[in-house]
Amino acid sequence: MARSVLSHPRDKERLLDELERDVMSTLTELASYGADKAGGVTRLLYTEEWLAAQRALAAKMSGCGLEAEFDEVGNLFGRLQGEDAEAPAILTGSHIDTVVQGGMYDGAYGIAAGLAAVAHLKRNFGRPKRALEVVSLCEEEGSRFPMAYWGSGSIVGKRDFEQIAGLRDARGVAFSDAMTGCGFGESAGRRRSLRSVIGAFVEAHIEQGAVLETEGACIGVVEAIAGQRRLQFEVTGEANHAGTTPMRLRRDALEGASAMMQALRREALRRGDPLVATVGRLQVQPNVPNVVPGKVSFTVDARHVDGQLLARFCEWVKRTFERMADERGLRIEGRTWFREEPVPMDAGLTRQLEEACGDLAVSARRMASGAGHDAQMFAHRCRTAMLFVPSRRGISHSPEEYTEPRELAAGALVLTELLYRIGYGEERLS
Repeated sequence: MARSVLSHPRDKERLLDELERDVMSTLTELASYGADKAGGVTRLLYTEEWLAAQRALAAKMSGCGLEAEFDEVGNLFGRLQGEDAEAPAILTGSHIDTVVQGGMYDGAYGIAAGLAAVAHLKRNFGRPKRALEVVSLCEEEGSRFPMAYWGSGSIVGKRDFEQIAGLRDARGVAFSDAMTGCGFGESAGRRRSLRSVIGAFVEAHIEQGAVLETEGACIGVVEAIAGQRRLQFEVTGEANHAGTTPMRLRRDALEGASAMMQALRREALRRGDPLVATVGRLQVQPNVPNVVPGKVSFTVDARHVDGQLLARFCEWVKRTFERMADERGLRIEGRTWFREEPVPMDAGLTRQLEEACGDLAVSARRMASGAGHDAQMFAHRCRTAMLFVPSRRGISHSPEEYTEPRELAAGALVLTELLYRIGYGEERLS
């Protein structure tokens, strides 16, 4: 086995050209399914656009010499069979669904990069020691139904048919009806989604942030996916006349809430990266120009890759907000309504990913992912790694989402190298 996919450094530009062409071809084709007049892409789970995109990918996989097959929930796998039929397969890919009026890169890039990588390996190195599979996961975003990670969760046993019973979209369509309408479901006679053994999962994704672009790095080597806490606070004061109530006598709920938000920002900045804290929803009552606000409700979204540090920060938030409310004669109630623990990536695969970047002379930096990804679901079942490519101005979930084609190719090159090392090498993954 050659040490690298590059037999000589001069091969790098040629291979980047090839990967750029293949990745952009797939992305452009996928963007046509669900394209809207504003330049965005809306491809929701189990819609006509979604089904057309998955069928087009199946044809593309078959055209590359892969065995294309859907499972019972609509995940699509393109398999390059390995020499050892008993060895656990290595999966790479991402999700095919989008948000409403999203961009053409989120999710789709991981599929396009994976397909380009495995197609190149098949053409140039033949059969791997262990199977390589490109997976187009049916859903991750939760944009149509109130259920996220349906695709990856079904594969690793975190999602099942009982959990979707009774779920409907905004138009009242039942989850199960939409699924069976596309030819999937428990009685569809397809392969089961749940996989008992997976060798590894590697996901390539756009960063959805501006760190790589700002620092001039080509690749983000993800060490962990941040944990999340979402808190809801309700601050109650006293609504009163805006003209006749002296400032010193006011119990202004909005002033108190505003002070809390400023304190939140200052403390998050003081503690530093990768902690982030966001007030995303604010409701003011009575919300009229000439009345001192009597009640304010707001949310706090806090994220960190260290679960203990995240928990301590949230405790600080609660204590501080209570003290600030008491100082102002306000009443405050708070609760945590969403909790998700941090998910570290596999240390060995992460190291190999970093080494691959070094050997290919591709600039990289380790970083955390503040957003959730399918990789966090697979990490519960198998060795998992994730890489980022830059996002222009950090924009995502928007028609303005963009990454330079050469940057997309660089990510696909690193992915190709890693898949070559673990798919064609001697390392045991089981």
